[in-house]
Amino acid sequence: MAQPRPRNDARPAASTARRVLFAQESGLIIVILVAMLGLTVFGARNPTRQRTADGQGGWSIVEVNRFLNKENLVLLVKDASFIAVMAVGMTAVILLGGIDLSVGSIYAFSAMLGALMLRAIQAHYLGVPADDAVSSAGGTPWLVAVVAGIGACALVGALCGSANGLLVVGLGVHPFIITLGMMAVLRGLVFVMRGATPVMGQPEAFVKGFFSADLMGVRPVPVIVMVLVTAAGWFILAHTVFGRRLYAIGGNETAARYAGVPVNRVKVIAFALCGMLAGLSAAMSLGYFGSASPEAGKGYELDVIAAAVIGGASLSGGRGTALGAVLGAIVIQLIRNAMLILDIDTNYTEIVMGTAIVAAVVLDQVKTRLMPRST
Repeated sequence: MAQPRPRNDARPAASTARRVLFAQESGLIIVILVAMLGLTVFGARNPTRQRTADGQGGWSIVEVNRFLNKENLVLLVKDASFIAVMAVGMTAVILLGGIDLSVGSIYAFSAMLGALMLRAIQAHYLGVPADDAVSSAGGTPWLVAVVAGIGACALVGALCGSANGLLVVGLGVHPFIITLGMMAVLRGLVFVMRGATPVMGQPEAFVKGFFSADLMGVRPVPVIVMVLVTAAGWFILAHTVFGRRLYAIGGNETAARYAGVPVNRVKVIAFALCGMLAGLSAAMSLGYFGSASPEAGKGYELDVIAAAVIGGASLSGGRGTALGAVLGAIVIQLIRNAMLILDIDTNYTEIVMGTAIVAAVVLDQVKTRLMPRST
C-alpha cells in the first residue's frame, strides 16, 4: 500500500505569507483610490490658463480641479517614479534584514559623475572644451548619449552599492553603520567635486530626445522606466533562485547558511542592485531636468525606506514585494500632494510621513505575530 507523503508544515505558513502580502498590496490600491477620490471631491477648483482649440495659439482662463487635472497627475506619478525605482532596490536589502541609508547620496553622486561624463562627451562631439559644452541638438548622437548616461549612472551606483555590501560582509558590521558612513562620504565627495554648482549643458539627445521626450503633451519616460523596473523586480523576487535566497536569508540566516545558500555573495549582490537602481533613478532625474545638483537626493533615504515599509516590507527581513514598494512610493507622493491641494502647511508633511511609517511598522508587527509559524 502506498505510503502517504509527509506533510510539509512550512507550506501553510508560506501560503499565509503570500496572502498577507496580497492583502497588503490590495489594501494599498484601495487606499490610493480612496485618497484620489477624496482629493478630487475636496480639492478646490482653481483658475488656470489653457490653450484655446481655435488653432490661433491663444489662451483662455478655465476652472480646473486642483487634483484631477493632467498636469497635477503627471507631476504626481513622475515624482513617485524616482522614489519607486530606488524603493524596489531597497526592498531587496530589507528582505535580508538590512537597510541602506546611503541611497540619497548614491543618487546625487551618480547623477554628478554621469552629468560630468555626458558633458565631456558633448564637448567632444561639439569640438569645444568641456567647460564650454552646452546643450545642443546637434551634438552627441542619441544612442551614445542614452547608453552613456544610463550606463555611467547605473555603474557608479552599482559600485557604491557593492562597496556597501563588501564592507558589511567583510567587517561583519550592521548595515546601518556602514551605509550611514557611506552616506556622509559620498555627500562630501559631491560637494568637493563641484561645491554648490550644478552641472548643466547635458546633450539634448539625452534630455529632450529621451527622458524628457514629449508624447501627447506629457513626458512619460520616467513612468515607463518605473513600470519596467517593477516588472523586473517582481520577476526576480518571485521566480528566480536569487529572489528565493533573499527571502530565505531574511527569514532565517543561520538556516540559510546550513542549507548551502551563499549568504555573503547574495548580500553583496543585493546592495549592488540597490545602488544600481539608485543610479538609474539618478539618470532619470538627470535626463528629465537636464542638470545635476549637489543638493539632489537629500532626504530621499527616508522616502525610499518609507515606501518599502508602507508597501509591506518587514524591517526584520523575509517579507516584501516590488509592487508593494511602488505602491508605497505612490502613497507617499499622494500625501505630499494632498498637503498642497488642501492648503495644509507643508511643515506638517514630515509629521504625517513619520506617523505613516510608525503605523506601517506597527501593522507589520501585528501581522507577524498573527501569522502561523512553521515547524
